[in-house]
Amino acid sequence: MALLSSAKSAARVLVVNAGSSSLKLRLLDPADRLSGSADLPAPRGIADGASVRAAIEGLGAVDAVGHRIVHGGTQFLGPVRVSAAVVQRLEALSDLAPLHQPKSLAALAAVWAALPDVPAVACFDTAFHAGMPLAAATYALPVEWRKRWDLRRFGFHGLSHSYVARRIADLVGPAPGLRLVSCHLGAGASLAAVLDGRSVDTTMGFTPLDGLVMATRSGSVDPGLVLWLEQHIGMPPAELAAALEYRGGLLGLAGTADMREVLAAGEQGDPEAALAAGVYLHRLRAGVAAMAAALGGLDALAFTGGVGENSVPIRRRTAEGLAFLGVAVDEGTGALSGAGSGAGAGDREITAPGARVRTFVIAAREDLQIAAEVRAVLSEPAA
Repeated sequence: MALLSSAKSAARVLVVNAGSSSLKLRLLDPADRLSGSADLPAPRGIADGASVRAAIEGLGAVDAVGHRIVHGGTQFLGPVRVSAAVVQRLEALSDLAPLHQPKSLAALAAVWAALPDVPAVACFDTAFHAGMPLAAATYALPVEWRKRWDLRRFGFHGLSHSYVARRIADLVGPAPGLRLVSCHLGAGASLAAVLDGRSVDTTMGFTPLDGLVMATRSGSVDPGLVLWLEQHIGMPPAELAAALEYRGGLLGLAGTADMREVLAAGEQGDPEAALAAGVYLHRLRAGVAAMAAALGGLDALAFTGGVGENSVPIRRRTAEGLAFLGVAVDEGTGALSGAGSGAGAGDREITAPGARVRTFVIAAREDLQIAAEVRAVLSEPAA
């Protein structure tokens, strides 16, 4: 599937994705086939420079590099060529994403050192949501705060949501005004309301902690609760942040962050696991309905990410709670025609006969979205 075409469409693009404990390298050939990959250990988010260089040499020739960067703030509203000045501006945004930005920048530095003469492009998870209507992006905070600081709803998982939107547009065909809710359900989870391929609302906000219940993240909590813990219990901000990020979500509710284990334990009568699944689904269904409200209706629903792609019970129970919107699924539906081993493999439509809303399962391929953005940027004339 060609997401974008350009003079640079034949480029072999190395996609770099820094995780919490690993650095993922994926090399896509001119036809967007995966021609090589490496997952390197990255304790504390930092991969060894020599290991990075050796892994890249083992992948073969690289024409361009695409880096996944979590936060672009209000400065970067689309992909941008990497330069020393760009890196400096990205470093200044680290306070907005202290758990993610430093890891991405460390990976950028390591790959840049290994491939100093290869053009690199930074691609942002926040960029897809940068054009949200002000009503969706604005917090009801004192005006002086909003003028002094970038206090707004940024949204995240934009590379995944953007890919899903493009893939659904390919599958559905010409459909002006298509109203899509994209459900990225993995260790992190968020929804996006997508109208005609543009994000108009999302569940994550100023940070990736907001919104849905996740594997270890709490999702939305009353800010008064956090203030109460700080003021009345004396809990330090660092401890609060760590608990909300690493000890909440499914882990906090059920003692495990693995949705498969949560569902299995719930079926065996574990009340805490059953509650965890119930809380997760309550937030998820409510979120989809809110996104549909932002769209003025719903034409298509897409599940992606580890849980979204692999958990039949979560999809089924989500759909059951959204029947009033016209959602119904039939998990017996086969893979979409034309889906092979490359882009689109594993994609399938699970719409039940007669359902008003078309429902899809889409394989998460942020690497394809990043490669497309890299080629688009490099096809533009140099400034």
